[in-house]
Amino acid sequence: MRKTYLYSTLIACLWALGLSAAPRLTVVAVVDGLTTENLNTLRPYWQQGGIRTLSEEAYQTTIAFPHLVYGGNETTATLMTGVTPDRHGYTADTYFARRDRKAHTLLEDESVHGIGTKQQLSAKNLLSQTMTDKMRLAYPEAKIYAIGLQAETSVLLAGHAANACCWIDANTKQWVATAAYSGGLPSAAFEQNKAGRIATLAARQWTPSLDISTYETPTAQERKKGFSYDVKNVLLHAPEANTLVIELALAIQKAEKLGMDNTPDVLMLQLNTLSPAAQADHIASAEHEDMYLRLNQDLGFLMEQLDKRIGRTNYQILVVGRPILGTDAQILSDIHMPVQEFNIDRAAALTGTYLMALYGHERWVDGAYGQSIFLNRTLIEQKRLSLETIQRQVANFLMDFEGVQIAMPGHETMRYPLLGATLCKRHIGDVVFMLQPGWRLMLDDKRVMDHVIDDNPSSPLLLWSGTIRPMPQDQIDATNVADLIFH
Repeated sequence: MRKTYLYSTLIACLWALGLSAAPRLTVVAVVDGLTTENLNTLRPYWQQGGIRTLSEEAYQTTIAFPHLVYGGNETTATLMTGVTPDRHGYTADTYFARRDRKAHTLLEDESVHGIGTKQQLSAKNLLSQTMTDKMRLAYPEAKIYAIGLQAETSVLLAGHAANACCWIDANTKQWVATAAYSGGLPSAAFEQNKAGRIATLAARQWTPSLDISTYETPTAQERKKGFSYDVKNVLLHAPEANTLVIELALAIQKAEKLGMDNTPDVLMLQLNTLSPAAQADHIASAEHEDMYLRLNQDLGFLMEQLDKRIGRTNYQILVVGRPILGTDAQILSDIHMPVQEFNIDRAAALTGTYLMALYGHERWVDGAYGQSIFLNRTLIEQKRLSLETIQRQVANFLMDFEGVQIAMPGHETMRYPLLGATLCKRHIGDVVFMLQPGWRLMLDDKRVMDHVIDDNPSSPLLLWSGTIRPMPQDQIDATNVADLIFH
């Protein structure tokens, strides 16, 4: 107790004296599927490595999301912008467009071209400033790079004003990028492509790092035969993907001299803990554990190299988890809360049939996506019908569906704080509904639209810094994460 008091007093004194300078380099790692429970489960394994260092020396807490979480990049956008989806506009990875009645990637931007990829992406549709944007405003000469595993996550990490943003193309085994940023494909990524580095690591076989008997949660099959994958077939969910991100981060740091002068620089990274067979964020197999063990080594190597290159007191690392798969359906079933699926395509078809019975044989429903039903507004206007009346009728109709907790016209969502913070008026439908706990959305082709079904998912946050400064004592809101590192 006395030791804690003295440490807190030291922090307060240093802060008051203004001795806490901004680190020369900030590394932000958003880790898919990372949970506090898993870190605690594997604590005995951390003999050395980055997670061992973080668990001993970093500020640790959990973050809570003040909006509904679907396991997509809505959480990334909230972490990056410090505001909720109703303000940053990223409510889901895709949205329903009335113009062609199809789903589109939210970050698509036909005005830019991809580099090594056909994907045309930018942060143009992100409505709020990100932490990297704010860094650019504060330090115009800052060097900011984002490196990831998926395109959309990487662009969100980069924000509007990064130097460059790149990610792994699992098909071509190359680093690819978007020309939305002036730096294009970083020279370090080009050199790795030229050397075939991704293909080299993808040619490996992924087998257990330890004797299978030493893992905490091997499946019955793993106890008999272990596990084995050709990395090329599961690249983005293999440990080698994290290794590639860390390698490129260090290559860019060296080539661009990040952290080598007094202007703060930033590296934004996407990493992953979810193995190919993972059914939930929590660990339930040896291969899932192995993802964590290998990530520990990669983070350790990153910190070791930064210690040598720019000095231990000149950088900080923020590691934060991102909910992806939520709680395993079997666990919920074991406590008599089985996961059930709500087919949004079927709901839309039945809604269309219902409206035909009321108003005639016409296409009254344009489509359905997420938690929204989109009505054919053009037809309703041509027939001189009341949109508000039909919205109310459809909402009442949906209330009779099993699994629907509440349904309402789209403009009424602001009455419900949680739903209001989750949805953006640009993409909201004419009728919106919420499902009961334990239900998740799916499409006719059996694709699950949302994975995380926890009522209040939280994620771990670890902040290691070479300088001492005061930190909050309790769980923090996801909207406050940026303030921890860019103050």
